[in-house]
Amino acid sequence: MRMLTWDIVRMVVLANVLAIPFTYYAMGYWLSGFAYRVDMAAMTFVTSGLAALIISLLTVGYQAIKIARANPVDALQYE
Repeated sequence: MRMLTWDIVRMVVLANVLAIPFTYYAMGYWLSGFAYRVDMAAMTFVTSGLAALIISLLTVGYQAIKIARANPVDALQYE
């Protein structure tokens, strides 16, 4: 379970590291066209990254628990 979650954590962190600079520049360009200037806070990006990490860990954890509780005889029955 730990190896699986470590792989997922690395992928989510890498995705956030790649997406945050692109999103920052794209949103800055898009928001500059409005009459009222809105500043982007770093906490928004941190919160969205943590939310993605939590959602992915909950999903992986749920699937791992579901598979661990399954009866292996049922899976072998169809093979």
